[in-house]
Amino acid sequence: MTDPTYDYDLFVVGAGSGGVRAARIAAGHGARVAVAEEHRVGGTCVIRGCVPKKLLVYGAHFAEDLDDAAMFGWDIPQRRFDWPVLRDNVLAEVGRLEGLYGQTLANHDVTVFKSRAVLTGPNALRLDDGRTVTAGKILLAPGARPALPEVPGIEHALTSNEVFHLERMPKRVVIAGGGYIANEFAGVFHQLGAHVTIVNRSDTILRGYDEQIVDRLVKTSLAKGIDFRFNAGFDAIERQDDGSILCRMKGCDDIHADEVLFAIGRMPNTEGLGLEELGVKLTERGAVVVDDQYRSSVPSIFAVGDVTDRIQLTPVAIREGHAFADTQFGDKPCTVDYQCIPSAVFSHPPIGSVGLTEGQAKNKLGVIRTYTSDFRPMKYVLAGRNERALYKIVVDEGSDKVVGVHMIGPDAPEVLQAAAIAVKAGLTKADFDATVALHPTMAEELVLMR
Repeated sequence: MTDPTYDYDLFVVGAGSGGVRAARIAAGHGARVAVAEEHRVGGTCVIRGCVPKKLLVYGAHFAEDLDDAAMFGWDIPQRRFDWPVLRDNVLAEVGRLEGLYGQTLANHDVTVFKSRAVLTGPNALRLDDGRTVTAGKILLAPGARPALPEVPGIEHALTSNEVFHLERMPKRVVIAGGGYIANEFAGVFHQLGAHVTIVNRSDTILRGYDEQIVDRLVKTSLAKGIDFRFNAGFDAIERQDDGSILCRMKGCDDIHADEVLFAIGRMPNTEGLGLEELGVKLTERGAVVVDDQYRSSVPSIFAVGDVTDRIQLTPVAIREGHAFADTQFGDKPCTVDYQCIPSAVFSHPPIGSVGLTEGQAKNKLGVIRTYTSDFRPMKYVLAGRNERALYKIVVDEGSDKVVGVHMIGPDAPEVLQAAAIAVKAGLTKADFDATVALHPTMAEELVLMR
């Protein structure tokens, strides 16, 4: 397997989820592997993405839980939130996980260069210190970065990279964007006491999710006090003498804020890597174009994860990295099945989704059936909270197969994972109906819809 012509059999650019998995599996197959990471081992998910964000979501949930606790007999006389405590504990956990990722690579004898690596040839890279290293195969896994618009004063805005390091909790937050990151941080900031305004350039948020579920999130968010400005944009962002920010708007009135967060999408991290000079084909957004074996237009260069700009989800990057390593170094050719990939929005309340939405199913299958359960969770009934959950099943009329499950409500992503197995397995509505309910739970609604 090893080729003494090169320093390494595999050189991975980026130590995020996909890169680390590929490096570990390839090394397990006997390959000589090196990884270059210019920031911190762990990548977006562990360092500045899903892991710290989910910890903030957990912290934010306590606001409502403490309100509800009184009806369950708990007397909590003082409710005081300390942002630095949550922030520092989250960052400490991120540091712990970074260490574990580094240890995993070390345990598999993967060489880690804490450096930027620029490709200088189909099998060569240059590190920050000027050294050149060679490899039989190069895997690009540098991930993606938050996109920012060309707006005067954009330097005063935050992205999801900086939000975890805020010195203090702002009282007024403007969030630009309508995707999952925008809606998740909207819920976090609102629950932690800030007034939140979401600014979206269109009248639709969470594109690709079931419209009925999205509509429920908007109505619930409005009831909680989150404001929306649809079909609006930014003319300028101005820092005021008192430190606050004035957002000069188009499509709505100007907005005063303490912080402005842009969450309008993510761009592949390919700039300055030397790819175009080598003839690596890129999309208009800068993503690496790959085939079903993750090979780029240059045969020795591959790519997985967000840098390919296909499905920007950590579990997808991990599976792609594993499939690449098994195929190229384990003599076990395989690819990732991109059908029925579940997804979640950790908003307040959260959303879980898998398979076809009602609209997608109608366009693809023609005749379908839908079943919904619109209910008030037991916990909320006793707490006196009027918030409702909504579960939805989409069924192909011809085969009776469940082709989509969508839900919004407490712990929806946790419930959805099991439902995703059923959809992936091609189970029918009759299979759901024949399953005995687990009572009393919210999840039992999935087998009680008639």
